[in-house]
Amino acid sequence: MKKVILTSLACASLMLAASNDYKYEITPMVGGAVTEGNTDLEEHFANAGLAIGFNQKDLFFDQFELGFLQSIGDVNYENANRSTSITRLFANIVKYYPINSDLSLYALAGLGYEHFDDEFAGNDSGGFGNYGAGVRLAFSDDIALKFDLRHIIEADHGDNTLLYNFGVAIPFGKIAKAPVVVPMKKAAPIMPPKDSDNDGVIDVKDDCPDTMSGAQVDKVGCITLVNLNINFDTDSSTIKDSYTSKIVEFAKVMKSNTKLRATIEAHTDSVASHAYNQKLSERRAASTVQALKDLDVDPSRLKSVGYGETRPIATNDTVEGKAQNRRVHAVIDK
Repeated sequence: MKKVILTSLACASLMLAASNDYKYEITPMVGGAVTEGNTDLEEHFANAGLAIGFNQKDLFFDQFELGFLQSIGDVNYENANRSTSITRLFANIVKYYPINSDLSLYALAGLGYEHFDDEFAGNDSGGFGNYGAGVRLAFSDDIALKFDLRHIIEADHGDNTLLYNFGVAIPFGKIAKAPVVVPMKKAAPIMPPKDSDNDGVIDVKDDCPDTMSGAQVDKVGCITLVNLNINFDTDSSTIKDSYTSKIVEFAKVMKSNTKLRATIEAHTDSVASHAYNQKLSERRAASTVQALKDLDVDPSRLKSVGYGETRPIATNDTVEGKAQNRRVHAVIDK
C-alpha cells in the first residue's frame, strides 16, 4: 500500500495544470490523525494520500471527491506488542463558499471504508461516515493550497477519529469554451450590372450608350447592324408610313453621333428575274437613303447597296417568307 501512495503522489506531481474552467482537481495530501482514547491505538499518527475532485456545474454541490488516506508507517497498539497500517477510502460531496477571487471555504460530507491490516482491540475493517470543513487558497489558475479537518465516525463501534490534512490542488481537464457567435450582418442584395440601353453590354463597358432598340452591337456596345424593319410590297420600293418611326429613330442615332457612317442594304424575294430583283433592291436602298436625307442626315455619311434575291433570310416558298426577304438593313461603319 505504501508503494501505491508513493506512485500516486509522483503521478500527481506530473499533472499539467489547467485554467479556471476545468473538469477535475487532483490533490496530494499529507496530515495526521487524532484517535479517540478507547481505540487502544496511538493517539496521534501521520497520514498521506490523494484525492480527485470531479467538478460539478448543475448540482447543489460543487465537487464530488474520491480519495484515500493511509498511515505513514504502522500504527502501534498501546497495550500490546502489535501494530497495524490503516487505509481509508472515502467518497464525499463538497460545497464551496467563496470569500474572494482567491480564498474559499468549503464543507464536505460522505461515506468511506477503512482497512486495518491487523484487526485488534475492536479495530475492525468496515464503513464509516465523515464530515468536515476546510479552506482553499488559490495562488494562480494552476495551483491552490488546501487545509481541512474531517471527523470520522466508525459504523460498527461508533469510534471517532479526527483527521487534519494539507494538500496541493492541481486543476486539469480544461473545459472548452463555447465559441462566440457573432451575428452576421445581412448582406446587401447583389444587383446585376446595369445595362441602361438593353443592348447586352453593361454600362461600365458600353462605349455607345443609348443604343436604339433592336440594333446589333459589338463588344463595346456600339451599333454594327440595324434592322430597319422595312418590308416592301411586291415589286415596290415605296416606304409605307407604318415604317416611318423606325427610320426617324435611326436618323436620330446618326445625327447624335456624327462619326457614324451607314451602308443601307436592301433585299428582295425571288419573284421575277435575278436582274430585275437586283435593280429593285437598289431602288429600295436608294429610297431609304432619301428618307434619311429628308430627316437631315448628312448624305455623305450614307451609302446604298442592293443585293437582290441573293441573301434570303427565310424561304421564298411561302408568303410569309417572301415578306421577310423584302427587307432593309443599315450596316454601321465607324
